[in-house]
Amino acid sequence: MSYSYTSTESQTFTITHARHIASKVATDLKRLQRFYSHSPNSPSDLMIGKYETEIIELLKNGYLGTVTYGFQKNGKWIEPTLRYAAKDLIGTATSDDDPGRIRPGANIEGATFHSYLTYSPAWDSLSQSGKDAFISTLPFSRTGAAEPGISGYFSNDKIYSSGGRALERSTVKSF
Repeated sequence: MSYSYTSTESQTFTITHARHIASKVATDLKRLQRFYSHSPNSPSDLMIGKYETEIIELLKNGYLGTVTYGFQKNGKWIEPTLRYAAKDLIGTATSDDDPGRIRPGANIEGATFHSYLTYSPAWDSLSQSGKDAFISTLPFSRTGAAEPGISGYFSNDKIYSSGGRALERSTVKSF
C-alpha cells in the first residue's frame, strides 16, 4: 500500500508585510544615522521616513530590485554601506532576522551619504505611462546614474522577510 501527500501554498503579500520589512530597513538607517551623526550628510529622520515609504510602495507592487544606502568616497561604496536585494520566497522557508549589526566607527572622512536603486523585471514590463504614474506616488524622484563601484566587497548578513517576500541584506566589508 502506498500513500501520497500534496500540499499547496498560497500567500498574498500585503501592505502590512511590506511595512514589516521596510521598518527593519528604517531601523538599520536609524542606526547608521546614530553611529555616523558626525557626518554632515548622514540620513535625516525626514529622509529615512521617505526611504521607508519608497520601499513599502516598491515592495508592495513587486518593483524593487535592489536598494543601497551608505557612504561613497571617490565614487565607490565604503563601509558602512547596506544593500538590500528583493527576493521572492514562494515555496522556500527562511528566517526573519532582527535589524542591527551596523559597524560603528568606520572611517567616513571625506565620504558622502547616497542611495542607489534598481528595479525588478516587473518594473521593466510596465509601460512608460505606468512607470510615470507610479513614480508620481513616491515621496521623491530618483534620477538615472551609473551604479557606483565598491571599495571592498558585499557580504550577505541578514534576511528580512514577511508574506513570502524578503530583502536580503549585504554590507560592504573592506579587504
